[in-house]
Amino acid sequence: MQQKSPPPETQGLYAAHRKIYPREVSGRFARLRVLSVVVLLGIYYLTPFLRWDGRQAVLFDLPARKFYIFGLTLWPQDFIYLAALLILAGMSLFFFTALFGRVWCGYACPQTVWTEAYLWMERKIEGNRQQRIKLDKGPSSAARIRTKALKHMIWIVFSLWTGFTFVGYFTPIDVLADKLAAASLGPWETFWILFYSFATYGNAGFMREQVCLYMCPYARFQSAMFDANTLIVAYHPERGEPRGSRRRGIDPRQAGLGDCIDCSICVQVCPTGIDIRDGLQYECIACSACIDACDEVMDKMTYPRGLIRYTTENSTLGKPQRMLRPRVMVYATILLLLCGFLASGLLLRVPLQLDVIRDRNALYRETPDGLIENVYTLKILNMDEQSHRYQLTASGIDDLKLVLDHPDIEVAAGTVQQLIARIQADEFKLESRSQSVSFHLQAVDAKHLQTVEEARFVGPGRN
Repeated sequence: MQQKSPPPETQGLYAAHRKIYPREVSGRFARLRVLSVVVLLGIYYLTPFLRWDGRQAVLFDLPARKFYIFGLTLWPQDFIYLAALLILAGMSLFFFTALFGRVWCGYACPQTVWTEAYLWMERKIEGNRQQRIKLDKGPSSAARIRTKALKHMIWIVFSLWTGFTFVGYFTPIDVLADKLAAASLGPWETFWILFYSFATYGNAGFMREQVCLYMCPYARFQSAMFDANTLIVAYHPERGEPRGSRRRGIDPRQAGLGDCIDCSICVQVCPTGIDIRDGLQYECIACSACIDACDEVMDKMTYPRGLIRYTTENSTLGKPQRMLRPRVMVYATILLLLCGFLASGLLLRVPLQLDVIRDRNALYRETPDGLIENVYTLKILNMDEQSHRYQLTASGIDDLKLVLDHPDIEVAAGTVQQLIARIQADEFKLESRSQSVSFHLQAVDAKHLQTVEEARFVGPGRN
């Protein structure tokens, strides 16, 4: 009788998602990570409530096109500082990654910070790792539903508070609170509160490590910033292998084993679910939880710490390490230049802008006095927090005259004033058909507020 061949095996195109239950760990790096979470979340949630000169200290007022950062007020014209700040942030990421690896991912990334907060709430409600696994795999019951409902209710409240705080950076948070209490939030405020709440709830509550593995581009291009001297979290197989379980007090060398007892606790504490013993992997966010876990096991076994530790590729190969190397020096130089540019630009920044637009309806005209006249439209932007009176002068041509319809120039804080200015010059004093003139604007009550703007004066010229 002919036997039937077994059906061919099939493999799915995508692996099913396996939920990760990170085990709680204690140690020096865990304490540092908790401190980072507390400080960063404290800054995020408390900053909108800080006051400065009777207003919110940090406020990005988009309708008024003003950006308040404590005593500094920036306008859309100051976009160059934002560009410099973004470049500075990017170069800082390159610099610190080249030196310390993925320290940003492990300690300061918003995804990591909020995930730690949501995990903490989950542990407080559902219990430790084994209790959470048992709860998820157990049958549906009233107790399970109550526990899950309580967790998600707290998550949702925390997410809504996060979204509310986010919008509080763009709408004064006291005004936003009054609107919320009166149920009179605008459509855009409502949208962004709910959107940011949903994003936080989904990313930190559900997706967690999937954001790092599949959505974050940094994990993909980090290898371009790594070299043999970059700090990484690494397992040392020459010391740990061959791994195997044993009783406490047994000399691993006499038993023919390495120091690794194959307890898999380093895997259980990993927030991305990898086994660091398989070598450096792009999924590793360098949170160092495996270092704390392994050190604790080594202490219990009375073995030296450092089976998993921060190290470099050169160190594992027995080669000398170099902190100062060409790429680090290049990054450091660029960072210093950017910091100097940003600091000097902000320190020397004058909250005053003058735009000069020459009337192009006529090249020039001749006055009854026989002078050549050009007409200009001037726009004065007072970016200071108080009003000022200004004096306007012009130079560039011998004996020129500046005529203003309203010589008394006063511009309120944060406003633009437009005025018409006429420059008159003797035809015989003109050196060419078109030459440069300068408008000098000086605040009468603040000597540091002054600016100069160039323009062109057109005349018949001399033969």
